Amino acid sequence: MSVLLNDVFMSRRQSLMGIAFRIVRDRQIAEDVAQETYLRTRKAIEVGPIEHIEAFLHQTARNLALDYQRRRKMRARYEDFDADDGDMAKVAADVPTTEAVIIERESIRCFQQALEQLPERARKAWALSQLEGWSYAQIADHLGVSRNTIFNDVKLVMGHCHDVLRRLEQK
Repeated sequence: MSVLLNDVFMSRRQSLMGIAFRIVRDRQIAEDVAQETYLRTRKAIEVGPIEHIEAFLHQTARNLALDYQRRRKMRARYEDFDADDGDMAKVAADVPTTEAVIIERESIRCFQQALEQLPERARKAWALSQLEGWSYAQIADHLGVSRNTIFNDVKLVMGHCHDVLRRLEQK
């Protein structure tokens, strides 16, 4: 089937590029659309046979070109292609402020202290459940206790941490 696709695509390539060019008005983009049309058609053939391969190619090329135009119009609304380096320097960096870093470190320190106040089995059960993704049954077998005990231990840790975080937010 891929031999048939290759033959049909090569014989219709110019036509496909013409369809795309009429929509996107850019020869390079039209070539890209034609190439993407081939790839999409090949994937579609892997899923199941296509009865009218030429019609499928033409419709796919048209749809891809229209999708490209929609994306380009959407981007044009939100992007400023005339922005200079001075404008770009005024954009805030995506890094936390020194104050935010200090607050985050303090929160982590308080959280660690809160965990240290809890019984070791409860901390271990919580870590295996929340950090390692173990089921309560696996943790119970590992620690030699009942699943209900693990449930209560994890609930204790979660409640304790929730209280600590609430106190931190009130500061």
